[in-house]
Amino acid sequence: MTSERHILVVAHTGRSDSMDAAIEVCRQLIAGGITPVLTTDEYLDIIAEAPDLADIARLGETVQIGDLELVIVLGGDGTILRAAELARGCSAPLLGVNLGHVGFLAESERENLTETIARGLAKDYLVEERMTLSVRVKLDDEVVYETWALNEATVEKASRERMLEVVIEVDQRPLSSFGCDGVVMSTPTGSTAYSFSAGGPIVWPSLDAILLVPLSAHALFARPLVVGPDSALAVELLHRTQGTGILWCDGRRSFDLPAGARVVVRRSPVPVRLARLSQGPFTDRLVNKFNLPVTGWRGPVGEEARGT
Repeated sequence: MTSERHILVVAHTGRSDSMDAAIEVCRQLIAGGITPVLTTDEYLDIIAEAPDLADIARLGETVQIGDLELVIVLGGDGTILRAAELARGCSAPLLGVNLGHVGFLAESERENLTETIARGLAKDYLVEERMTLSVRVKLDDEVVYETWALNEATVEKASRERMLEVVIEVDQRPLSSFGCDGVVMSTPTGSTAYSFSAGGPIVWPSLDAILLVPLSAHALFARPLVVGPDSALAVELLHRTQGTGILWCDGRRSFDLPAGARVVVRRSPVPVRLARLSQGPFTDRLVNKFNLPVTGWRGPVGEEARGT
């Protein structure tokens, strides 16, 4: 690590609002004596709009991933997932500014951009570690694919008209088999994403656990499951499955699954680090992001208000 400070800026440069925000952030970082860093593709997009930024560092060329102090992410949750992929394995936390719709992983909104960057420059943030999943695909006891996920690993049918026939396993013991559209295996962070849409429970991110949520299962016993962080889940495509399946991790990385393929998910030893500007309760984040109705709540009184 050099004495020079490097901050990676990740943005959805295909959108004009995100492009404008990225240019603004790069200029604010330079004014603060920090070296902004961009991926090569985003560098080319940004200097086409702002030629004065041509001297910005590029990730993997003039600056390596281990040189980064912080990753500033401008966009929605999809952009944050992409940034987590770029920064995988390094100690730099992700500081998200929401330019999308819900932006559940983001820490601030567009109108607070200048203040957010100033706090990043001052290292005025806390770091929260989020559990991730290690994902393996095995075929005839051979590992044919390995990856990871922050939100979820999903086994899905590859053809719309076909159904997957799967058997579910927990800690190397069979639990149930059924036909379905797919199976979601999620972290607590991902419990507000695909798992939530499929009817799974919301799990507070302070709890380490792994969720399993069947998708449109044809079975009496196909309820969402929550297991401990040391458990291993497996989904095996039975040979009677007609057609193939596909594995998706965070909606970004995919692998085709033939009949007989086995997807094994367990806790990864490498977390994702998020920069937090406040320690507000997760309940408030749920209410704000989902616009939940809480009118009429008067709050605790007396001894309960003091937590006794």
